[in-house]
Amino acid sequence: MDDRTLYQQILGIQEPWRVDRVELQLDEGEVHVWVRLPPKTPWVCPECLERAPIHDHLERSWRHLDTCQYKTLVHARVPRLDCPNHGIRQLQVPWAERGARFTALFEALVIGWLKHASIQAVSRQFGLSWDEVSGIMERAVRRGLARRQAEVIPHLGIDETSFQKRHEYVTVVSDLDQSRVLYVADDRKRESIDGFWDGLTPEQRDGVEAVAMDMWEPYIQSTLDHVPDAETKIVFDKFHVAKHVGDAVDKVRRTEHRQLRAEGKDWLKGTKHDWLRNPRNFALGRWRAFLKRMRQHQLKTARAWAIKENLMTLFDYVYPGVADKHFQEWFRWARRSRLEPIKKLALTLKRHWQNVRTYFQHRITNAGSESINSLIQRAKAMARGFRNRDRFRMVILFHCGGLDLSPATPLKTP
Repeated sequence: MDDRTLYQQILGIQEPWRVDRVELQLDEGEVHVWVRLPPKTPWVCPECLERAPIHDHLERSWRHLDTCQYKTLVHARVPRLDCPNHGIRQLQVPWAERGARFTALFEALVIGWLKHASIQAVSRQFGLSWDEVSGIMERAVRRGLARRQAEVIPHLGIDETSFQKRHEYVTVVSDLDQSRVLYVADDRKRESIDGFWDGLTPEQRDGVEAVAMDMWEPYIQSTLDHVPDAETKIVFDKFHVAKHVGDAVDKVRRTEHRQLRAEGKDWLKGTKHDWLRNPRNFALGRWRAFLKRMRQHQLKTARAWAIKENLMTLFDYVYPGVADKHFQEWFRWARRSRLEPIKKLALTLKRHWQNVRTYFQHRITNAGSESINSLIQRAKAMARGFRNRDRFRMVILFHCGGLDLSPATPLKTP
């Protein structure tokens, strides 16, 4: 088998394209493969498939998968067709997508690396510029979004994730059933989520069965305005309820800690996470020490912790009626607690109780959104942060969008 036949096979070049010659440049560490078309080959316009004569040729090169340790480049004189309907159109080659400087197989390899490493690391690995690798990622995301089909998604999660410090956020909408990001928007305003609802068809909005979210008013109002019967579909899930009650307990702890330190007592020093941790996650020795500390001192923080734990048992119930009774008893206890953060929390939950109660109907949580958020933060840490929101949005969709990112090509991976 000669070199032309070899590269004809490993490149997957099909008729009428043929490998014309192969040149090995040892000093540069490169293999150059020239591909050509036979003279007077008839072609059709890629837009309308009408017969079109060749107008001229354009010299082009593509980076391909390396041959052993040698960088491989594919060269071809690509015809430009003079279509009577669309004017001048460049012929689409079978080994690369339109406008790409890399073959489809090479882009697929880079995409595979990008799923596990930063743009900077991948650019060093392949000897590419940062912009070239970023361009491959952008094309992959655009390709995946274009392939995404309009479908009814019954369970949605709406959450925010931090973009930078100083309380800068982006809004993330996810499919809870398939754990994928559907939409990313700047900030966490009402307009941020309006754009998602406006992009859905009426059938998709009607097909929404439940939406898990935090008690954030802009998200609530936008959902009420766009989703039919949203009053019965919004779910303030137990993870966000736990976050709110945990914040209230921590406020009690901080206030009491300052008072105790003024008296020279460090009883609460280093205990922040003990009061917020689920008792089931305590190590046995630490749990005993924790209980001993609570029994020895008449702490307000201990009362707040007991109120927190009593509230979270609410989500163990099966029947909404029993949950209603439990909440009413808890509400009276919280309002009599003489702990201002707990009393304020009780009023907040009372105001939103109907949509906390919907949990017992739909049984969904934002756990999927929280796991996606952890993946987003890992990608942000891998990139050492972002200053550009568009790039941050692209990275989120690349890693968490569940998109089909592979280049479209008739060639098969060897």
